[in-house]
Amino acid sequence: MPPHTNESDMSLSGLSIHESDEVNGTSLYSDSQYIGGFGTPTRPLVPGTYAPTPAFFNPTTDDLDIEVIRKHTIRLVEAGLQGIVTQGSNGEAVHLSHSERRLVTAATREALDSAGYIHIPVIVGCGAQSTRETIELCHDAMLSGGDYALILPPCYYRPLYTGESQVDFFRDVADESPIPILIYNFPGAAGGIDLDSDVVTKLSRHPNIVGCKLTCGNTGKLARVASAAPAGFMTMGGSADFTLQTLVVGGKGIIGGLANIAPMVCVELYNLYTNGKKGMAEKMQAVVARGDWVAIKGGVVSTKSCLNSYFNYGGFGRKPLPRPTSQQVKDVKTEFEELLLLEEFLLGNRKEEDVHSGRGKEFPQLLELERMLVEDA
Repeated sequence: MPPHTNESDMSLSGLSIHESDEVNGTSLYSDSQYIGGFGTPTRPLVPGTYAPTPAFFNPTTDDLDIEVIRKHTIRLVEAGLQGIVTQGSNGEAVHLSHSERRLVTAATREALDSAGYIHIPVIVGCGAQSTRETIELCHDAMLSGGDYALILPPCYYRPLYTGESQVDFFRDVADESPIPILIYNFPGAAGGIDLDSDVVTKLSRHPNIVGCKLTCGNTGKLARVASAAPAGFMTMGGSADFTLQTLVVGGKGIIGGLANIAPMVCVELYNLYTNGKKGMAEKMQAVVARGDWVAIKGGVVSTKSCLNSYFNYGGFGRKPLPRPTSQQVKDVKTEFEELLLLEEFLLGNRKEEDVHSGRGKEFPQLLELERMLVEDA
């Protein structure tokens, strides 16, 4: 008996999604937003804050929960994010079939378009262990409404990848991908493979490689790439806990999982720095770094636990990811509290009455920051 998934009922707005599916002569895939031949995408990447969204599942059946995927997408862009990433590490891409990947991306694009966010780009995680499958995923991403592909280096046969193997991989994918690609350097998810600045800079000159996400946290590497890559190359930090460090050395912004929890805070941190308000930005970065440490330690399990506790949606990771114990749920909620209080403050009127004055003993730095923001309003 096949595993229980909702693949046999892959649908969006009641329509099955497959390459050959057409209704009234029109493909059910979203139209490509990319002008071919290494041209210019109609939804360009702009500096700012991007979120790698989770894939949400029904907690009982483990099937994709499309309505929650849509709901979460809109919550994020309403907070001011510049773009959405599907099938990243938070998106549990390794737990999804190809058809499920297509469905998540298509649902995300449809949600954005339906809510009037037609300009928001969707970046799609397309990493795989073979060049061939990676290119196939890039085509799937484009046909499902994705604008860019985010590519991890292959790692399963790591000892056999010597010399220019990784460079050849990215060049081969970029040559064949129908959408521009970003390099995803995340050693923790790629068997320890850590692309150095020479490799990323070399690849940045390919006309169909337009950026990178450096989750390695090496801000020296980030600085070297940002200064050596062609103009317009999107050198992005891969975690919110080094947002300022990324911007100081010339990075264009972050693709950070913490933006799923506190999107307004992540956006405001970027805005404070770019508007020259460095003192407040430094104080906000401290709050963000403390919150991000909880997400880093617990990964997508902690992220979804937080969403459940504070926003009443999120569910759990797909099996075999463990479900948190009741004590872990309480601990995660407590550890995220300072960050979520700041998110609440920013979502309000940012007036004196919104300041969490009664929490000063617990969170003195938060109280100081909120008062500075009130004075600046």
